[in-house]
Amino acid sequence: MEKIVVDHGQNFDFGKTSSEYAKYRDIYPIELYDRLYALGVGKAGTNWLDLGTGTGVIPRGLASYGANILATDISFAQIEQAIALSEQFKNINYKVCSAEELNEPSDTFDVITACQCFWYFDPKVIVPKIKQMIKSNGLFLKLYMSYLKDDPIARLSHQLVKELNPNWIGGNAAVEDLKTHYFNNPEMENFFIDLPFTKERWHGRIRASRGVLASMDNKTLKKFEEQHLQLLEQLPDTFFVKHKVFLTYYRISK
Repeated sequence: MEKIVVDHGQNFDFGKTSSEYAKYRDIYPIELYDRLYALGVGKAGTNWLDLGTGTGVIPRGLASYGANILATDISFAQIEQAIALSEQFKNINYKVCSAEELNEPSDTFDVITACQCFWYFDPKVIVPKIKQMIKSNGLFLKLYMSYLKDDPIARLSHQLVKELNPNWIGGNAAVEDLKTHYFNNPEMENFFIDLPFTKERWHGRIRASRGVLASMDNKTLKKFEEQHLQLLEQLPDTFFVKHKVFLTYYRISK
């Protein structure tokens, strides 16, 4: 169980993206929330742990159903945004903590989720913790959603980020993680969806990525800003970008 190497070891900090992330990355479709709820995520009376929650998008999307939610992230800036965006939900508790440092009691959670993040964790540490914290027959679910690189608009943005930040590997780490199973009897689903964007929201969505704000120095970021905005000038005011949603989940028996 070796930790996946992301971006050839290049440093990144999602805390630098927090304001952009909070504004532009709440893009999950209703079809995803419906499927998560059907699997048992967010149901009233359950205890749900969301690892690497970022700005708390997934917990907020299902909080109204009434689960008791603990959402954690290593970044104080991300959690600060999550708390500000979740004031109406009294059933979400946020905690600044790395996944590996969590120390919740055994058999606490009916559901544990890791959305857009599991490949950042050390499996030697987090896998035993999940087995310890989850209830018998509890659900552990990994989620990954990404634009398709062959989408004509996404391709332009992706190529520009790659040109300016050659260490960035995009979703390769996520794909590697999707093929790696740390628990028995995996179940996997995926579906496609066209998501609507304006020029501003697409620019913000790309800026908030690991390859841009989280890792670029100021000089490179300035180049990205100039060149990406020039690319967007040729686009209509509103457009769709094709995305693919991946779900991998397990029922953890003890």
